Amino acid sequence: MQRRKFSMVLCCAFLGTLIQPFANAQDDKKPMPSPPAQATVSFGSKTVTVNYGAPSMRGRKIFGGLVPYDHWWRTGANEATTLKTDVNLRIGDLGVPAGTYTLYTLPEKSGWTLIVNRQTGQWGTKYDVTQDLGRVKMAEGVMPSSPVETFEIKFEHTKDLTTEMYLKWETTNVYVSVTAVP
Repeated sequence: MQRRKFSMVLCCAFLGTLIQPFANAQDDKKPMPSPPAQATVSFGSKTVTVNYGAPSMRGRKIFGGLVPYDHWWRTGANEATTLKTDVNLRIGDLGVPAGTYTLYTLPEKSGWTLIVNRQTGQWGTKYDVTQDLGRVKMAEGVMPSSPVETFEIKFEHTKDLTTEMYLKWETTNVYVSVTAVP
């Protein structure tokens, strides 16, 4: 009898190891987190860095769909998008002292607004409007000839103490001027 119980326990344990990979198959279908990405620009020895999660379209309607119009957006995926600057900046017409900030955006059918927020270290879906340093209207760039699959933030047209920060995804291409203030 004792031997039979031991054989039964051993058999169940063995079957459990065979079944376990199939039991976890559902876990494999969870969406993968978006990969981390970074945009950097230097003004002499001073650096401006934006860290963000770079989600992909994967056949989805993004703006006006996954990301609704007229509601703030985390401007990427996963953790909140951060702006770290070693130099005082003028983003559009907003003065931004050297430091670390969170970037949010407000996508609208008629244009976009960049939000610079003082709160840092939070998950991207946590937004406290009372911590806003300020908001800046963004300009529309040239529409991409084909949809941009993976969200990207880039600094382009850098010269001396000025650059433009672009946000590109799906058929959206918006930007704002960024100037280092010595």
